[in-house]
Amino acid sequence: MVLIGNVALVFALVSTLYGIVVSLYGAGRMEPRWLRSGERSFQVAAGALGAASLVLINAFLTHDFSIEYVAAYSSSDLPLFYTISAFWGGQKGSLLLWAAILSVFLVIVIFQNRTKNRPLIPYVLAVGGVVLLFFETLLVFVTPPFELLPTPPLEGSGLNPLLQNPGMVFHPTLLYLGYIGFTIPFAFAMAALITGKLDDGWIRTTRRWTLMAWFFLTWGILFGAQWAYVELGWGGFWG
Repeated sequence: MVLIGNVALVFALVSTLYGIVVSLYGAGRMEPRWLRSGERSFQVAAGALGAASLVLINAFLTHDFSIEYVAAYSSSDLPLFYTISAFWGGQKGSLLLWAAILSVFLVIVIFQNRTKNRPLIPYVLAVGGVVLLFFETLLVFVTPPFELLPTPPLEGSGLNPLLQNPGMVFHPTLLYLGYIGFTIPFAFAMAALITGKLDDGWIRTTRRWTLMAWFFLTWGILFGAQWAYVELGWGGFWG
């Protein structure tokens, strides 16, 4: 399973890099077949990141302490609720979750704009792809989530007690959805600048994305405030 996870991450990185190059090439040559190929590559990258995420979740559920990240953030007696949330309990899992969500958002953009904004979409995907490529590069070369321990421990370290709160499930994920959601309006804004299409078309297209991201960020902050109030006594600060 570890091999599958590592291969999936490399495959996602290669697919994203290919998608960026082909999208820009297709936009410059105005060749639909290259544009379609670029869009499909981002769909493949989303599938690969989804597969890597499932492998990591399975490692947590099966208590595979041969994986350094699993051993560092979970234990066999950790409740299921927090075993799953341990996925994003550290940097490696958080980066993987971020990349997976962003890849899904880019796929949604592709399907939303099958018949509209066609001059913008290749550049939207290229800009979003560069952001995605950054996270994939970290996952493959800097902070690999499937790093194996030379001597697997019999028991994991467990999740930090401060993180064993329902806020651990809702606060980070909602913030991620909000932060990552703002990547889409940013990509459209950059595409509008690149193409010179500076009317309000891209703003109308991304209005719902902006509202969605703002909505999730708001709720994420509120859940974080409640979490900090319960666990850390930050009542006065948050008040």
